[in-house]
This record gives sequence, structure tokens and C-alpha cells, in this order.
Amino acid sequence: MSILVIGEKPSVSRELAKVLGAEKKKNGYMEGSGYIVSWCFGHLVGLKFPDAYSEDWAARWSFAQLPMIPKEWKFQISESSKQQFKILKDLMTSSEVTEIICATDADREGECIFRYVYDLVKCKKPVKRLWISSLEESAIKDGFHKLKDGSAYDTLYQAGFCRAKADWLVGMNGSRLFSVRYNAHLNTGRVQTPTLAMIVKRDNDIANFVKQKYFTVVLDMVFKAGSARIDEEHTADMLASSCSGKTAAVTDVKKEVKSISAPKLFDLTSLQREANKKFGYTAQQTLDYMQSLYEKKLVTYPRTDSQYLSDDMEQTAYALIPAISEHFGFGTVAEPNLKAVINNRKVTGHHAIIPTESGVKCDVSALAVGEQNILKLVALRLLCASASTYRYDAVKVTLECENTAFTATGRTVLESGWKALDGKIGESEKSDEKSLPDLENGMTFIAKASKSEHFTSPPKAFTEDTLLSAMEHAGAEEFDENAEKKGLGTPATRANTIENLVRHGYIQRDGKKIISTDKGRNLIHIMPDEVKSARLTADWENKLLAVERGTLSADCFMDEINVFVTDLVRKYSAVDNSVSFGEKQPSIGNCPKCGKPVIKGKYGWYCSARCGMNLSKVYGVELSEGQIKLLLCGKETSYIKNGRKTIVVPKVAENAFNGKTYYNWATRKE
Repeated sequence: MSILVIGEKPSVSRELAKVLGAEKKKNGYMEGSGYIVSWCFGHLVGLKFPDAYSEDWAARWSFAQLPMIPKEWKFQISESSKQQFKILKDLMTSSEVTEIICATDADREGECIFRYVYDLVKCKKPVKRLWISSLEESAIKDGFHKLKDGSAYDTLYQAGFCRAKADWLVGMNGSRLFSVRYNAHLNTGRVQTPTLAMIVKRDNDIANFVKQKYFTVVLDMVFKAGSARIDEEHTADMLASSCSGKTAAVTDVKKEVKSISAPKLFDLTSLQREANKKFGYTAQQTLDYMQSLYEKKLVTYPRTDSQYLSDDMEQTAYALIPAISEHFGFGTVAEPNLKAVINNRKVTGHHAIIPTESGVKCDVSALAVGEQNILKLVALRLLCASASTYRYDAVKVTLECENTAFTATGRTVLESGWKALDGKIGESEKSDEKSLPDLENGMTFIAKASKSEHFTSPPKAFTEDTLLSAMEHAGAEEFDENAEKKGLGTPATRANTIENLVRHGYIQRDGKKIISTDKGRNLIHIMPDEVKSARLTADWENKLLAVERGTLSADCFMDEINVFVTDLVRKYSAVDNSVSFGEKQPSIGNCPKCGKPVIKGKYGWYCSARCGMNLSKVYGVELSEGQIKLLLCGKETSYIKNGRKTIVVPKVAENAFNGKTYYNWATRKE
């Protein structure tokens, strides 16, 4: 008898197998010491597309199909993973296997990956759950000693399944609805569209920004002091002239000791933001580097949304601090203190990202450059989080000259604390603020005055750093201050959302900047508010969290999504010709089936109305642009293949294939 352990991917499963003693290699699994260890290849099973549900949903897109709300959700096996699915099915149904341990990634996605397979196989065997945050041997052994019954994670699965169904319902229905409404192929998504809307709004704010000139007068003494903003140039000129060579007297000196606490540890989003600031890495690149480091046992679990450690991690973290100082050469922390980042209540699924014991001993130079940089960032953040507070004297001085107030500010560092370490990697923040001399009320100076010209600044374009922050806090201002704000998406999904927008051509990268394309701006222009609402999507994320915690039923959440989709279809099921969303390619004629323009696409010429008329090939032979023009003008053309001439007639012929009807030209042989 054996226990079957199912991991998410081969590399992780091999690490589990080593610890369990399952060292005998088989086809698609490892075996030994009473264990069989296999894997899922990531998203081995997923929800079926609408075409697989019914002939009606598989037909040409129309309003009549909508809303598409499956009565029973269907799953499909990834084409590239069918062999591995069969291996898992045989293992799960084998009489040799008495129990199954779910060892996929310890999060919503990982839970769904396992449950989809388990349910599709119709397996009924008892399940235990492995929940670990590191692939080090000690963590794996500890995890297997603390296995929980699989039912303890039912609400986690329900939240993940709800998210997948909600994305399917909003994405599939929305894409078809607005594609038909505007006669164009459009992609919408529950998280994707509100994210795009934020980018488009920022770009519009920049494009429509009108800079305004303003002036200040600067007094140059032992230090410099500036006036308030002056809108009229002649007023600034007069003030500069009247103050030059005159006495400026100190009227007020305010000193205050200020401090900035050490930063929290990294969750995935804050790490992605920092990596973008310092190295220009995209969110997806940072996630990929982290995943590789995790599988090499050098860092803890990457897809976490917590910046805290649990009580039982405290001693482990303290033990890592001197090792980090010695191994990476960042400097030492005299009296490390992690009390501010130890909080059980703020650790749900996984604690913050920290290096492992192996991570602070490894040969860093043997890693890829990206992995080196991310590992150093993670290690340095643990060091910074344990360092003392940054303290400084903040000084604000007010002077009077010619009955006008001038101010100067400065700071004097009292204790560098964690900031002495923070600039050890990549770009560090620079402060233009300098220290001021010792000043007291009544002191006077002879001032040299000059006019300084300034312009108001437009908003800055999003970078990956600022976009991730905007996604994380989207809609936050509209929630109660005590609500747990989840924004758009989760740390595990935000990178993929950004990449999808790039893939669909809605946004593009310009250096570090992320800007919308014409296609993206056009899409947001025609999307109704409810589809691009960050507030609504953020509210759904909070409700998914409530499902995960068992305070909201999955049925209640899905009822809300179903109502939303149904209302959306009811409100927008009408063609709107007021907005042209068509392609910009020139037409070479009109479609003989429906009369709409014929344009060039990725795979040849086709009808812009997508009526099914294919104008590029006849029985596998590609027609030239000239031949297609002849046919569109009502004239015959021909081609020769294998020595035989075929006449192509300008008449629409219907061909059935895979239950669908395609239209092409009629032919006759000679």
C-alpha cells in the first residue's frame, strides 16, 4: 500500500520525493518508502471554453447567445498534458493507493489545480494537505508532520473556483457582448479592464495637462530661502529687485526630531515594485526569478500577500541576520529587532518573503544575474527590517525681507539606522534637502535676490512599480477604513494581468513607462462604467476573501456575478455604430456574402464583419491580392496545382466542418 503525493510541477515534486525517500524513477512519478510522488504540470485541467458547451455557443457570436451561464461547469484537459493526466488518473484509482496528499502550491491556485484533477477523475479517496512555505528539507519534514485533512481547505478551493468562474463569466460574456455591439474583436476581463482603465485615465491626464508658468524669488545668503508661488512675472521681478541687497531677518525657527521606521518585509507585490524601481524588472520577471529561487530552496514561498512573520518564525529570522551580513557584505546590525514584523494575526496563508538558510550560504555568483539581484533584495530587506529607526532633525526657518515671508527647510541626520543599509543595491532614493546652519530668531543676513522660473508638472506615466501600487489600492478610498482592501487582483495574478494587456496590444512598455495604445484607449472609450469600475472589482476581491474565510457562501458570490452579467447583457445588447472600432487596413472590395469591406488580417484577407467569408485560400492554395480583387469584381480566376488547372468562380459556397459553416469561393476543375 502507498500514499500518493501530488505536487504542482516536476521540479517541486522531485524535492518532496528526496525527503520522502521516493527515489525510484517511473514514467511520470517517483516511488519508494511507501510513497508515490507525481505532479500536475501546473494548470493541467481548466474550465472549458463556451464553444464546448453547445452548438449555439459555438456558432458565430451574437446577442442571442448571451448571457452564457453554464448550469454545470465543464473541465478540459490541457492538450499538452493529457499523458500526465492519464498517469495521475491511473495512480489515483489504483488499488495500491490508499490515501492522497495534496502538495500543490499552498494558495488558491494550487488548491484548484489539485481539486480540478481530483474531481475530474471522480476520486473519493481521503486527502491530506501539505502546507509549506519553503522547499528546504527541514520545512518539508515539518510540513509532513503537520498534515491537515483536505476538508480544512474547502473554503480556499471555493474562493479559487469562484474566482475562475467569475473571470470566465465576465470575460467570455463581456468579450462577446461588446465585440458584437461594436463589430470588432474585443477582449474584456474582470480585472484586466479596470486595470486598463486606470492606465488610460493616467495617459489622458498627461495628454490633457496644460502646464502653467509660475515664479518664486530666492534669497541667496549663507543658505537659500524661497518665497511662496507668484503667478505674475512682473510681481516676481519687482520683489526680487526690492529685496536684493536688503536685510532678511529670521522671524521663526521650528525644529522637530522626526523618524522613519524600518521598512516591512516583502510580500510579492512590494518586492515586484522594488525590483522595478531598482532594476527595471517587470512584475512577471520578478515572479519568474522568485519562483526559480524558491525551487532552488534559496527563498521562501513567493506568492504571499503578507509582510509579516508568525511567532514561530522569529528565531529562524534572527539566526539569518548575522549570516546575511557576513555572506552579502551589506554591513551589520548591532542590535537587530524584528518585533515590528512579527504578528500572527497578519499571517494567513504564508508569511513574508525571506531568504532560507540555504539562501544565505549559497554561491551567489553561480546564479543568473536576475536571480542574484532578487536574492540580494530579499536578504537586504530582512536586514533593514531588523535595523534601528532613521532619525533626523527637521528644521523650518521663516525670514522676512521687504514685508515678505521666505522659508528654508533642512534636515540633519541624527541616526542613519536602516537607511545606511538601504542604498546597498541598485538605485537609492536621493534627498535634495540639506542641513541648515544654526539659526535663531532675530538673526539678520544681507540677501542677494533673484527670480526663479518654474512650471507645474503633469502626472507621471505609470511604471510597473506605480501600476502595481495602484492595482493594490484601487477603490480603497471608497471602503470603510477597517475593511481589508484587496484592490485589483491578488499578488499572484497582477503580473499576469499586466502581461495579458501587453499581449492583447492594449498597453505597451516604453522603457520603464507603461502607456496605453490606441487600441486600449478605444476599448476603454466604449466600455461602460460598470465594466471598468475599479471599485466594483475591488469589492469582488474582498468578497472572494470572505468566501475563503468562510464568512460568505460561494453561492451568494456567484449569484451576484450572474446578476451582474445578466444585467450587462440586457443593457448593451444592441449594435452601436456611433463608434468606429474597425481595423485601419485599406479595403480591396466588398464581401460577396454580406457586402462589408474586405481587409487584410494576420492569416490573409477576410470579411471585416466576420461573417465567415474566408478570402485567402481555396483548398489550401493561397490566392494573391490580384486574384481576390478579380473575384470581388465578379470575375473568374484560376490556379494550377500538381499540373491541374482549377477555375475559381466568384460565387459563395458553403462548407461544413467540425459543426461550423465556412464560406469560400466555388470552383470547377479543367
